[in-house]
Amino acid sequence: MYGKILVPVDGSDASTCGLREAIRLAKDQGGKLRLIHVVNEFIFDGAFGMGTNTNDLFQSLRDLGKTIVAQAEALARQQGVDAESQIIESIGAPAADFIVAQAKDWPADLIVMGTHGRRGLARLAMGSDAEHVVRLASVPVLLVRDVPQTGGKKARTDRPTVAAR
Repeated sequence: MYGKILVPVDGSDASTCGLREAIRLAKDQGGKLRLIHVVNEFIFDGAFGMGTNTNDLFQSLRDLGKTIVAQAEALARQQGVDAESQIIESIGAPAADFIVAQAKDWPADLIVMGTHGRRGLARLAMGSDAEHVVRLASVPVLLVRDVPQTGGKKARTDRPTVAAR
């Protein structure tokens, strides 16, 4: 059913929850993963004053992206799931636009992504790539929310909270 699963990864706990769920689905259905990481250089435009070497900063972002996708690929392969990865560089466009385009171009049967589940002012300030993907994607989207901390301990982590389109 879901032979090709697109998984955006950013190194966050929420992203890792999404990746783990995608790995479970791929194992159950004999699917393949494409892991993508979007490096958005625009977020630093004007944020740094004179004397800041932005080329070094951008290279650091690229290097971090390579590390993130390599770790995600390794996790998938440890579980016996075929995975490939791609780093996408952006200047200004939201990551969600690239996720939706990648799902169409590959073409994916499903997008699985972690979401932070922000609400209120945090959501307004930070935006929601997950919400944007759900609105624009032409394939099903499975959102996996990172389980919130409760009482100083993480709540049950064997199955994340899941919302589907």
